[in-house]
Amino acid sequence: MKLEEFRVYQDAMEMGEKVWKIVMEWDKFAKNTMGNQLVRSADSVAANMSEGLGRFHYKETKNFSYYSRGSLFETKTWLTKAKNRKLINEETFSDFVRTIDDIGVKLNNYIRSIGNNHPTNPQ
Repeated sequence: MKLEEFRVYQDAMEMGEKVWKIVMEWDKFAKNTMGNQLVRSADSVAANMSEGLGRFHYKETKNFSYYSRGSLFETKTWLTKAKNRKLINEETFSDFVRTIDDIGVKLNNYIRSIGNNHPTNPQ
């Protein structure tokens, strides 16, 4: 399997693009303060997965998967702040929370599956 066929990676990439589109509509102050942090954390979810897979060793893959999960939680925090500050509406926030929860389940299942016999590179 290629990285691009890895479902949790695809979902994380899609989430990052959705975050980007929303942040690009914010004013300069919001972009430079919260937007920068939100985009970076959302993009880090997929980036850490790909970096871990590229290391070709299950321990590295697992370690970077933990970083990915941390970035996922950080993204939820920034989205919560964006909702609280009226930068996104409740519906958009709820959609993101569902996406984050779904990615979280897939990522946790993936992390549990990583071990000595696990193929660390889905190519």
